[in-house]
Amino acid sequence: MNLQETLELQVKSGISTLYNAELESVEFQATRKEFAGDITVVVFPMLRVVKGNPAVIGEKLGEYLQKNVDLVKGFNVVKGFLNIEIDNSYYLDFFNKIKDKTDYGYADLKDNKSIMVEYSSPNTNKPLHLGHVRNVLLGYSVAEILKASGKHVYKTQIINDRGIHICKSMLAWQRFGNGETPETTGLKGDKLVGNYYVKFDKAYKTEIAQLMKQGQSEEDAKKNAPILLEAQNMLLKWEAGDKDVVALWGKMNSWVYDGFEVTYNNIGVDFDTYYYESETYLLGKEFIAEGLKTGVFERDADGSVWCDLTDDGLDRKIVLRSDGTAVYITQDIGTAIQRIKDYPDVGGMVYTVGNEQDYHFKVLFLILKKLGFEWAKNLFHLSYGMVDLPSGKMKSREGTVVDADDLIHEMAETAEEISKELGKLEDYSEDEKKALYRTIGLGALKYYILKVDPKKRILFDPKESIDFQGNTGPFIQYTYARIQSILRKANLEEGVIINSGNLILHDKEKQLIKQLENFPDVIQNAAEYHSPALIANYTYDLVKDFNSFYQNVSILGADKNEEKILRVALSKSVSQTIKNAFGVLGIEVPERM
Repeated sequence: MNLQETLELQVKSGISTLYNAELESVEFQATRKEFAGDITVVVFPMLRVVKGNPAVIGEKLGEYLQKNVDLVKGFNVVKGFLNIEIDNSYYLDFFNKIKDKTDYGYADLKDNKSIMVEYSSPNTNKPLHLGHVRNVLLGYSVAEILKASGKHVYKTQIINDRGIHICKSMLAWQRFGNGETPETTGLKGDKLVGNYYVKFDKAYKTEIAQLMKQGQSEEDAKKNAPILLEAQNMLLKWEAGDKDVVALWGKMNSWVYDGFEVTYNNIGVDFDTYYYESETYLLGKEFIAEGLKTGVFERDADGSVWCDLTDDGLDRKIVLRSDGTAVYITQDIGTAIQRIKDYPDVGGMVYTVGNEQDYHFKVLFLILKKLGFEWAKNLFHLSYGMVDLPSGKMKSREGTVVDADDLIHEMAETAEEISKELGKLEDYSEDEKKALYRTIGLGALKYYILKVDPKKRILFDPKESIDFQGNTGPFIQYTYARIQSILRKANLEEGVIINSGNLILHDKEKQLIKQLENFPDVIQNAAEYHSPALIANYTYDLVKDFNSFYQNVSILGADKNEEKILRVALSKSVSQTIKNAFGVLGIEVPERM
């Protein structure tokens, strides 16, 4: 039972004793810095069951708590706010329980129901870019946060490996490629295929211009361009199982998959299972037939099948065309159901997809509920905003995207440039420097993206993200490394018990312990709200408190040995909590910087 839970029981008991009234709940908040106290009880909500002046109620309740609760050292009342001072012994006892726990903040596995988190889900006609990076970092981090909160998690993606987009790259490679491969060019396979997607677009625009010169309207020219008609014909051949087309499709997609894996390894993310659209696009049709029988769907006069969601505040949604072919949501229905068949312990899913698909997921989740699937109530769309650069928007077809691999390389180079200016790495080998630059660069990128609420749009500035001051990844990494230096000098024994009877806590020490106590709740809140930003900004606040402690309290030069032991142990716990917090964000922390 934590401090707030303990106090809630005592406050309810006090109100019952003093006023013969029952409180349903107690509202707490952090005590404002200008007032003495560690935690504040808000009296105003109590006026629903207790009549009187809130300041007077606060005084009486404060007196009751100080008299009857050992951990309450003192109190003061400001209007309707009861500020409670907690005895040092509470914080020292708490700290002794957690100070050597390397998994501090992480909960044990809570139940036998798993969550499946989908992220990345790229097309196979181009490399991963900056937009994918935000998707991947969010999805991976939410998966790790859910695990830390006590859930079993499967990480998955569905790869969009079919459709006109890959046929465009395939056709361009046939026309312009001269048989080149990743091996002959030295290019990653996804980059090679992406280059041909761009070449297709250039050839397509050239043909459109030629047709318009011949008198066709722009609209007609776009439809009649020979290279597009040929790509569409290639798609029909693929769907019909044409041997040569399917072989080319398999070869070029394998190049892309190999390239993706290199990028995922570079970013530091992984997956437990993969789904491929080429294997799932026919799923779902059988459930449309079932839904027709139960009245979930209705067939129009032209033979098309729809789901009427107007009573739920949405529109009618087509699920089968008049010719019997599926639409995208039909596939999503089938894929969701297939995942439960494949992993029967899954009780919910998280879809990491940009906010332009908000409506799609409202419809999908509602249809699955109407089809009677119990797990459909546990579906969540992790919706996120776009990522912009100072130079403007990215366009895949024109080849102006920020390639993920190039971005990672640029971040490491920027970290190198700034680190050299600071001049802190003279005793490092070249390999050690290279590894550190990569750790700092990736940490800067990940933290910059994850510290922002997922729903908000981001303007990403690489140089701004690599700053050793302020709310940045490198600032937090540097603080972690500074603590490791302190620990190496201190050489503290494991398992030393801090004797609470002989110590008076400095305000900065108490503030640090209070922050550490919050960490498990932050993990749980971040899991509930699917928000890595809560973890990122908690870590920044913890680091700010540590740096204030470091500047105001002598650690290794403490007057008394027990003070030194406490401060070194406290520094160690802070560094472990930074490591654990950054761990669920997918960010490494360096032992030296």
